[in-house]
Amino acid sequence: MLQKDDTVLVLIDIQGKLAQIVDNSEFVIRNIAMVTEGVKLLDVPVLWVEQYPKGLGPTVEQIAQHLTEQQPIEKITFSAYDTPEFVEQLEATGRKKVLLAGIETHICVYQTAAHLLANGYEVEVLADCVSSRTALNSQIGLQKIVQLGGKVTNVEMALFEMQQIAKGETFKAISKLVK
Repeated sequence: MLQKDDTVLVLIDIQGKLAQIVDNSEFVIRNIAMVTEGVKLLDVPVLWVEQYPKGLGPTVEQIAQHLTEQQPIEKITFSAYDTPEFVEQLEATGRKKVLLAGIETHICVYQTAAHLLANGYEVEVLADCVSSRTALNSQIGLQKIVQLGGKVTNVEMALFEMQQIAKGETFKAISKLVK
């Protein structure tokens, strides 16, 4: 089970025009913004990577607005794990469970998940927070992650799993967020 004290959210390449042309983009962007806001209520750290931002542009505003106190990690590798700054920041969290969100599922999300799994991390992909230019590519990316030992979840399930109890101000705020 996901525990808020040992989980980190990793956001992958939700940038520029690419974020707008992936399958079901509005739905995915809205869900990534929701999970980003939700994990912050739970004090779960967020790591945020951008693929070659000079070419692809910045992270979309609907998500970046929730990350104003930090800067994205720039990468040119498909797997975030191949970027030393990402690995350093991930290790600094001391957490071994990684929630993944971003684009494209079959390239950067998949390769990041594969490397995380190979390096002893538990990976759960937020299925409603990933996409590719085609639905089939996204589906195949998720299947391969599961074949490697990763798990699939969604925003509401992950947030309430980490919340664990149906009372208190954080529960109320998360309930309002997901409705």
